[in-house]
Amino acid sequence: MMKSSFKGPLPWLGGLLAAYLAAPLVALAFAAGPHAITGLHEPGLWSATAISALAATLSAALIGLFGIPLGYLLARGRSRWLRFLEVLVQLPLAIPPLASGILLLLLVGPYTPIGQLTGGALTDSFAGIVIAQTFVAAPFMVIAARSAFAAVDPALDGVAATLGVRALPRFLRVDLPLAWQGIFAGALLAWVRAFGEFGATVMVAYHPYSLPVYTFVQFGSAGLVTALPPVVAALGAALLFLLASSFAAYRPRHRSPTPPDGLYAAPAAAAQEPLALSFDLFRRLESFELRVAYRGEGRRLVLVGPSGSGKSLTLRLLAGLEPPDAARVMLGGAALDPVSPEARQIGYVPQDYGLFPHLTVWQQATFGVGTDPSLAMHWLRRLGIGDLRDRLPAELSGGQRQRVALARALARAPRLLLLDEPFSALDAPERERLRRELRTVQREAGVTTVVVTHDPQDARMLADEILVLSQGRILQEGAASAVLRQPATAAAAALLGVANVFSGLIATEGHVALGAFLLKANTAGRSPGTQVVCHIPPAAVRMVDSGGVEAFLVDAYETDGGIRCDLRIGDLELAAQPDAAPPAGSYCRIAIPPESVRLWQAV
Repeated sequence: MMKSSFKGPLPWLGGLLAAYLAAPLVALAFAAGPHAITGLHEPGLWSATAISALAATLSAALIGLFGIPLGYLLARGRSRWLRFLEVLVQLPLAIPPLASGILLLLLVGPYTPIGQLTGGALTDSFAGIVIAQTFVAAPFMVIAARSAFAAVDPALDGVAATLGVRALPRFLRVDLPLAWQGIFAGALLAWVRAFGEFGATVMVAYHPYSLPVYTFVQFGSAGLVTALPPVVAALGAALLFLLASSFAAYRPRHRSPTPPDGLYAAPAAAAQEPLALSFDLFRRLESFELRVAYRGEGRRLVLVGPSGSGKSLTLRLLAGLEPPDAARVMLGGAALDPVSPEARQIGYVPQDYGLFPHLTVWQQATFGVGTDPSLAMHWLRRLGIGDLRDRLPAELSGGQRQRVALARALARAPRLLLLDEPFSALDAPERERLRRELRTVQREAGVTTVVVTHDPQDARMLADEILVLSQGRILQEGAASAVLRQPATAAAAALLGVANVFSGLIATEGHVALGAFLLKANTAGRSPGTQVVCHIPPAAVRMVDSGGVEAFLVDAYETDGGIRCDLRIGDLELAAQPDAAPPAGSYCRIAIPPESVRLWQAV
C-alpha cells in the first residue's frame, strides 16, 4: 500500500500560516502571569461572558431558523432577483462592524419609529446585543447553507416527489439531512462570530457589557495587563464551545432497524392488467424544442434515440417533474397531466438511480408514501438484494444500486414505471442479467413501463412498441417487431442497431443506386427515380472467388454470432457475416443475391 506524502512547498506554506495563527496563543502563555488567573475573579467578567454566550446562542438560533430556508432558496431558486438578494446577504461581511452598528442605529435607535414604538428597549440592552450579533453573523450561516444545499443533487427531490413525498417533507427528509454537515459548520461559524462581535455591539448596546466590550473597557482603563483575564476567559469559553460542537458533530453511524425475516408478500399488482398509455407533449428549452405524440396501445414502450434527442425530457414530462408548455398524458383513460408528481402513483428510476446517500437499502425501499413494507420486502428478495437491507448506497455495486432503485419504485405498486437508461452504467454481463430480470419484472408487476435507452438490445427485449426520437421529434413509431424489421429511414435503422440500411434511389428496373454503387434488387412495382430504403442482411453478403463486385476488407473480427467483416465499396460501408474471411486490409469479391435485398418506401 503506497503511503501518501506531501512534497514541495505546500507543507511549508501551510505550516507558516499555522505557526502564525498559533504564535499569539504562545505569546499569551508567556505573558499571562498570576494576575491573569486572579483576575478571573474580578466582578463583571463572568457576567459579561455569560451575556456574550447567551446572546450568541440566541442569535445563532434565530439565524438558523430564518437562514436555513434562505440558503435553500438561494441554492434552488432561479429568479435573477435572488442574485441581488445574495449580494445583500453578503453585505455585512464587506462593511466595517462599526458601520454595521450605525446602520442598525438608523433602524432601531431610540429616535427611530421602531425605537420609539419599543420605548428604546432595542438599544443598550440584551436585545440590542442579539440584534447586533445577528446582523454581523447571519451571512456565515446563510452562505454555508446555500453551499450545502447546492451540493445536494436536485434530482433527488424529483425522485422523492414521484414517491409521493410533498415539498416540506422532502426538505426535512432529503435536503436537510444531506446538507446538515455544511449547515452545522455554518452555525458554528455564526456562533463564534457572534460571540466575539464588538464593533456593531458597542454602537448598539454598550450596556450591559458583553465580553468584547468588557475587554475593551478593561484595556482602556488600566492597560494590557488588566485585559488579559477577559482574553483568557474568551479563549476558554470559545474552546469549550468548539470542543462541545465537535462532539455534537460526531455522530456514530446509525443503522436503521431491519425488518423481521418473516416479512414477505407477493405483489398485489401482479393480478392487474397494465394500463394503456398515450401522450402529447410539447416543451421548448432555449433553442431545443420537443414535440412528441404517442397514441398507441402498448403497455411496454421503449424510447430510442441519441443523446440530446429529448428522451429523458419526455420521461420527466410524463413524471410531472418538468413543466410543459403543453401536455396531455392519459393512463388507463385517466388524465395525468393535471395531477402533481406526488399524486400520479408512478415509479421513476433516473439515470443515476437517485438513491438517497444517507438511507439504507431498507429505508430506500420503504421511503415512499403509502409503501407496503411487505411488498417492499418482496421486491428486495425478488431482485436478489434482500440480504443487503442494512447497507448504504456507497456500499453497493452498480447493479445492486439499480436493483434497489427498481425495488423502491415497485414497492408502491405504481400504475406507471419510468426507467431512464437503466443499464447504461453497468458492464455487459450485468446489463444482460438485469435486462432479463426487468423483462420478468414487467410481467410480474403488471405495470405499464416506459424505458429510455440508446441501446437497441434494450428495445428488442423490453418493448411492445418503440418510439425512435431524434432532435425532439419522432422518426418512427410502432410495434417493436415491425419497427425493428423495417426501419423507416437509414437514420432510424442506425439508432435501432440494424446494419446495412441505406437510403437509395430506383435507377433502372432491377437496380438500386446507393450512391455510386448499383445494387441488384427486386424493384417490381417501383418506377425509376423512386426514393427507397434498402436493407441488405449481413448474413446475405457472401465471399466469392469470382464474379460479384470488388470490396476492400477494412476489418474482420470474431463476435458471438461468428465472423464480422467491415467492407467498403467506393463510399459505401457494408457489414458482412461470412463463414471465413481474408486478412484485414486486403481486397475480396462479394456477391449479394437480389432476392435477399429488402426495399421499402422512404418516408
